[in-house]
Amino acid sequence: MDDSSLIWDDGALVTIDQRGLPHEVRELRLSTVDKIIDAIATLAIRGAPAIGIAGAFGVVIATRAHTIAGVVDVAAVQAEADRIAAARPTAVNLAWAVDRVRARIADGADAVLAETLDMLAEDGRVNLAAATHAADLVQRLCGEGPLQLLTHCNTGRLATSAVGTAIGALRVLHERGAVADVIVDETRPLLQGARLTAWELAEAGIPHRLTIDSAAAWAMATGQVDAVLVGADRITANGDVANKIGTFTLALAARHHGIPFIVVAPESTRDTAMATGAQIVVEQRAADEVTGFGGVASAPAGTPVFNPAFDVTPTDLVTAVVTENGVVYRNSDIFDAQGRATAPTGTADTTPLDSRSHTADTADHRQPSAEQGQATAPTRTADTTPLDSRSHTADTADHQLPSAEQGRAIAATARQLYDRGWMPGTAGNISVRAGDDALVTASGLSKGELTEQDTVLVGVSDTVARPGQSRKPSAETSIHTAVYRTRTAGAVVHVHSPFATALATTAARPGDAVTTLRISGYELLKGFGLDDPATVDVPVFPNWPDVPRIGADIETYLRDNPTAPPILFITGHGITTWGDTLAQARDRAECLEALCELIARTGRTDATPLEIG
Repeated sequence: MDDSSLIWDDGALVTIDQRGLPHEVRELRLSTVDKIIDAIATLAIRGAPAIGIAGAFGVVIATRAHTIAGVVDVAAVQAEADRIAAARPTAVNLAWAVDRVRARIADGADAVLAETLDMLAEDGRVNLAAATHAADLVQRLCGEGPLQLLTHCNTGRLATSAVGTAIGALRVLHERGAVADVIVDETRPLLQGARLTAWELAEAGIPHRLTIDSAAAWAMATGQVDAVLVGADRITANGDVANKIGTFTLALAARHHGIPFIVVAPESTRDTAMATGAQIVVEQRAADEVTGFGGVASAPAGTPVFNPAFDVTPTDLVTAVVTENGVVYRNSDIFDAQGRATAPTGTADTTPLDSRSHTADTADHRQPSAEQGQATAPTRTADTTPLDSRSHTADTADHQLPSAEQGRAIAATARQLYDRGWMPGTAGNISVRAGDDALVTASGLSKGELTEQDTVLVGVSDTVARPGQSRKPSAETSIHTAVYRTRTAGAVVHVHSPFATALATTAARPGDAVTTLRISGYELLKGFGLDDPATVDVPVFPNWPDVPRIGADIETYLRDNPTAPPILFITGHGITTWGDTLAQARDRAECLEALCELIARTGRTDATPLEIG
């Protein structure tokens, strides 16, 4: 075997059987679709990028098997491709890779093979780029080193085809002389950390120590961890991360101790068609993986078992997601635009877990919100809210008076969206409801440098700034108050995200008519809280130089259309979204931009402009 873990040799995929490691390095030769599927299902091949490429080679094998006299039985190969893609449901790379080579089936096995070999070569380049970007980020956040790092499961060349993702970053840091020690979680129940990662790190000469999963938090508490580096099996549009079971626990511990939690993955792991982690199908594996190991029982016979292969880490606990394109998501609630930690390493984050998004209105956790009519959890009470509704219940502050927390939440969210390029310069604005008033970003300030003082309190009924304030409210404040006068929203976000702004501009009709853009057939529509997520009609408003006129148009439309979605376009002027909380309003802006990017990249025609008046 060479440095690649996947080799194509004379009609068969050759790889290391990961089930035998570390005691036995045995070679697998997979020459049928059934053998490919079995290797993926039994974890002989594992790791999101690796099973994706293996699945693509499976389609090569299927195409060869169903070609007679130069004619491909396309339907038969597609059916085999469906079987391969379903071998493991959680990792998006498997379906992504199979879908990528499907387009070449009709061109014959050689064409499918060429596409797969291109993918294999790309994987090594992609992993090295992502690993290098991640290493750069770690040193920017934690210093040049030597560093104490922690990783989970296995993300090296065994899990990819070459280099690795999180382990790739460890390799890069080691080459720079920046690694003092790597703590390796054993990763129960199949011990991928103990069996595979420890083997790879030893092979690379990287200093490391193996520990039980449940000791990781104590390692952080005792100052033995500067940063956590993990991989991913799927990253949804809002930034939730599916990865090996135990990752969520690490993220919670890292947040508590103010330690960077960095996800390293290829772009192919990002699933922009899936709105949130609540939609991820988490694979449940066999009971005997938990009740024993290596054929030796460790629990009474018949013991019921809960054995999810993965968990989903909420986006708010993720410091950054790094791909071959660099840092594609950074949690600005934890790190500023220059990459500096706002909570020092080793300092506990005293924010209650029930307000973990840090973009919520957390003014008074002692009183229930009149608007939401529910009690908040006390400090350090675990958040038991289901993942798909967590942003709806986080912000339970007393909205009658603005607070420093509300100002900090606005500033943090603005910096986050500025980092994404959605609030360039002074463009864009954010507000939260405060009883009869709204707290809105001040005019003329860079959103990348906002502080809690850079907000203005305005009346919802008249859009007039309350007396005694030195700053002026944003020019688009009338857009925000139009929403508050017609909806029971707790927060509004207005940004200039590129794909959504472009789609709205091309869909708009000449004149002063409001256009409705009908979008259907996308999973991301579930991110808007619609009664029927199959289709949404999004209003597109003309962009008037007189901004209060835009606000008036919006108010009229929302009054006339009480079931309108909580999202809208303004031609050439960005998007506006709202929700019960600031986190929810932000999430909806993220979903809308991801949806528009998906429409632009796929070229699908499911977005239809309809003139309504």
